[in-house]
Amino acid sequence: MTSAQIRRARETDLPALLQIYNYYVINTHITFDLEPRTLSEREQWFSQFGATGRYQCFVSEVDGKVIGWASSSKFKDRAAYDTSVETTVYLAPGESGRGIGSALYGVLLAALAALAGEDVHRAYGAIAAPNPASIRLHERIGFERVAGYREVGRKFDRFWDVDVYERALAKGLARTGCP
Repeated sequence: MTSAQIRRARETDLPALLQIYNYYVINTHITFDLEPRTLSEREQWFSQFGATGRYQCFVSEVDGKVIGWASSSKFKDRAAYDTSVETTVYLAPGESGRGIGSALYGVLLAALAALAGEDVHRAYGAIAAPNPASIRLHERIGFERVAGYREVGRKFDRFWDVDVYERALAKGLARTGCP
């Protein structure tokens, strides 16, 4: 890995996070947002993160410049899903393939696994396909493909699939079948 440093994200990082994210909105199918986000929208998004808890955000920086981030957020709105989180990682263009995404994810997953009393059981990553680099990253750090949605999103005048990857975070209640 490069000499990148990883730390908790701060509100002052938002312009850099916005620039990275909007690159993917404008140029790729990797996110299904169709219009670039505003700083105000990113401020609202950032308000979910804390120094502790299941929703966290970490950044990677080199020489004071943010080059990527990884975060965990609410998986679904219904209460029974509260033990699960959705995770994501974004790197600035040209920063992939150097171990930064793995390092960011490693810090995020370690922070989630260390939560005492938070009951965080599973992490999920949704990958707009095709995205071989993201699939390799998720598999390398212990995620397994558990589902796929075919032609679930439309962007750039075509339909895209989404593959869902899952990783256990903590030992919890035993899995049971239907009654």
